[in-house]
Amino acid sequence: MQRRDLLAAGFATLAAPALAQSANSRVLRFVPQANLTSLDPIWTTAAVTENHGWTVFDTLYGMTEDLKVRPQMADSHSVSDDGLTWLIKLRDGLLWHDGEKVTARDCAMSLSRWSKRDTFGQSLGVVVEAWEAADDRTIRIRLKSKFPLLLEALAKPAAVVPFMMPERIASTDPFRQMTEVIGSGPYRFMKDEYVSGSRAVYQKFDGYVPRQEAPSRTAGGKVAHMERVEWTIMPDSATAAAALQANEIDWWEQVNADLAPLLRRARGVQVEVLNRLGYIGVARFNCLNAPFDKPAVRRALLGAINQEDYLRGVTGNDPSGFRVCPSMWPCGTSYESTAGNDLLRGPRDLDKVRAELRTAGYNGEKIVIINPTDFPTIGPFGQVTADLLRRLGMNVELVETDWGSVVQRRASKAAPDAGGWSIFHTWWPSVSIINPAVNATLRGQGERGWFGWYANPRVEEAAAQWLQASTEEEQKRLAELIQRESFENAPVLPLGQFFIATAYRSGLSGFVPGNAPYPWNIKRG
Repeated sequence: MQRRDLLAAGFATLAAPALAQSANSRVLRFVPQANLTSLDPIWTTAAVTENHGWTVFDTLYGMTEDLKVRPQMADSHSVSDDGLTWLIKLRDGLLWHDGEKVTARDCAMSLSRWSKRDTFGQSLGVVVEAWEAADDRTIRIRLKSKFPLLLEALAKPAAVVPFMMPERIASTDPFRQMTEVIGSGPYRFMKDEYVSGSRAVYQKFDGYVPRQEAPSRTAGGKVAHMERVEWTIMPDSATAAAALQANEIDWWEQVNADLAPLLRRARGVQVEVLNRLGYIGVARFNCLNAPFDKPAVRRALLGAINQEDYLRGVTGNDPSGFRVCPSMWPCGTSYESTAGNDLLRGPRDLDKVRAELRTAGYNGEKIVIINPTDFPTIGPFGQVTADLLRRLGMNVELVETDWGSVVQRRASKAAPDAGGWSIFHTWWPSVSIINPAVNATLRGQGERGWFGWYANPRVEEAAAQWLQASTEEEQKRLAELIQRESFENAPVLPLGQFFIATAYRSGLSGFVPGNAPYPWNIKRG
């Protein structure tokens, strides 16, 4: 803390660099949580790419702060008497950033691509007979069987979001990254100004017509008050804190925990928590390769982890910034439970865990942990795990690199010593893993699922039943069944729940609470 105080004080006295010289009242200067290496929010679950997506793209439906579904690009919809045909009519006047009209064919292809990558989308895709256009402004979704939560799927507010794209872009193989970024949202991506590792720029799209409702999370009127949004990548948190104090940037998305007290005292700076449901940290196993292809090896580590070690590492030992959460579902939500969590709640006995690892079949295989050094709310997780596994006698290689490299490498199914991996760490906004439809960390979709490729037919059957359940009691029973399976087979290690503050210049207003740094509605004064 003393080192950062000294750095921040030193930076604050320097003359403003070129970054500050371009600032005016209609430019929002923003520092994102990490480098933007992938521009395709369907290909990856990386939050920084999702945030890029919210700036450029729009969705058919949005979700309010209280998790209600509202039309966004959609004007209205109707459902056939048998529940098998949905017609969604688009709002009039929707345009792509290249000036072309948004059509139902574009949207049908966008939904088809999304449904092959997203957890909720895959559940919906199983029962879709066809995504098609009834006419230029009407999307027709034909189902093989009823899907009561169809609108909730199309309004998904986090992770792999069903963003709409032109047909030519949405036709890209969903397992390959798209190469063109054209949306219909309030800002357009300036490809000629994009430099990975340094900068991304978005320009107000004059052809965007906001809805008239008040903004709430991803729903309502997305009014672009700023002419430009300029992202500047600043991996060093002390540099970002100093730049904010010196008015060289306007908004720092995620404040490093040990710098939050400094910024709360700084003149002209506001510190606030916008994601009120918090984040859930996880260690994700590669279930395809030894040793974590063995459920018993994964499960044994539940008896070794101490969530507080992880949570204190990412919150600067601030007890108000985290809570121990011995549940596979986010704490404070309807499915929070202690079912099946005896290993996680029991006393920590590393000698016992060492014996269990031997019995489970751990034979000294190298464990490659890929870990970001430029992501202060993830990096400490990997360091804690590496230290713990070494104390357990496991053969650990901690590969520390930048987050963009982690995002790229975690997609590899190669063996750990051939460019693959064994464990990576991340966090999810609680809203994005709140139920069986959306929780990619627990779903057992195998090679169609989230990185790690955990397969569990029992979980998939329970998730399918949850989607069709007619009562809350039945849904809770199924969610508890999934939790028990998850503690038994341990696709992830749950690392607890924490809250990340954001910081911005006091002259800004209009921030919309939610799980992403939404650029709309923000203005000066």
